[in-house]
Amino acid sequence: MKFAPLALALMLVVAPQLSQAQDAGLATDEQILLKQVMTDKKTIYAANLGLTESESAAFWPIYDEYEARQKKLADRFFANLNNFAEKYDTLTDADAAAMLKEKMAIEKEGAALKQKYTAKIAKVLPAKKALRYAQLETRIQNMLQRNVYSLIPLAR
Repeated sequence: MKFAPLALALMLVVAPQLSQAQDAGLATDEQILLKQVMTDKKTIYAANLGLTESESAAFWPIYDEYEARQKKLADRFFANLNNFAEKYDTLTDADAAAMLKEKMAIEKEGAALKQKYTAKIAKVLPAKKALRYAQLETRIQNMLQRNVYSLIPLAR
């Protein structure tokens, strides 16, 4: 399986939306962006996992539960990001410390969530498909993070 077409497709879908979100204000468009990304991810998994009917019946409920929990973390991330944007010009050390603490908590919880649900998926899919899922999830997360973080100015 070649990853370049998948990466290109995801980038073409996500990059313009991130640009629009930046132009219109992240707080306004973040839910639309998240919904579109989740829909696109589902399409990518469906196209690349080659699930049988019984595998689909076992996989998608776990995946949907994982995404619902991931959305809560994304909401926290955007709240922290919006807080940073509001205080960007007047950021104090105390503000920065609180934002850093929240950022690290979100990342820690995200990693634990990913491990927990990947283990659940590994129980219902054949090993190769479970590995493919984990690889896709990591690649998608890395691409999204790279694009989002490239839009965020560094604290000054």
